[in-house]
Amino acid sequence: MPKKNLARYRSKRTFTTTKEPKGTGRPRKSGAMFVVQKHDASHLHYDFRFAYRGVLKSWAIPKGISSKLGEKHLAVPTEDHPLAYAHFEGVIPEGNYGAGPVMVWDIGTYTNIKRDNGKLVPLSTCLRKGRIELWLEGSKLKGGYALIRTTRAKTGEQYWLLLKMKDKLANKPFKNTTKSALSGRTLKQIASNT
Repeated sequence: MPKKNLARYRSKRTFTTTKEPKGTGRPRKSGAMFVVQKHDASHLHYDFRFAYRGVLKSWAIPKGISSKLGEKHLAVPTEDHPLAYAHFEGVIPEGNYGAGPVMVWDIGTYTNIKRDNGKLVPLSTCLRKGRIELWLEGSKLKGGYALIRTTRAKTGEQYWLLLKMKDKLANKPFKNTTKSALSGRTLKQIASNT
């Protein structure tokens, strides 16, 4: 299954010139892992990803992630990434898709918390119906976050939103926002390979 899911990811990359992981072979077990990568490509944005069935389901968040209760940020679905990408940090060379520095802004574990009539809703159903609720335990992101697919009334166009859910951790500012959760480097240091 991951091989098929990663076809789009691989078609966009030339692995002889980029150090991004190919995602070949049998993926190692990842558990319920999530990662947020800060990526300065054609524009600075954040990529939110969580492990699911051997790949990282991925959304680009142009305005970053907020801890403010109910603050909605556009989340653009992107291609599935290999699990190894969760630990990718470095510079994608010029001429490659997504060229620019990538930093692991946050990494941790997640728990599916979406319930319906008191029963836990399978993550597969959440993805299909476009309502995902996760409890995050990272070095920066903590508590409940929701990814919601919605439709513009006038055009019928579908899009996703990422928002902080109501809990005791809402509205608390993030710590160490400029540094990598893996290496402790800033995006500028990664870009200059220092």
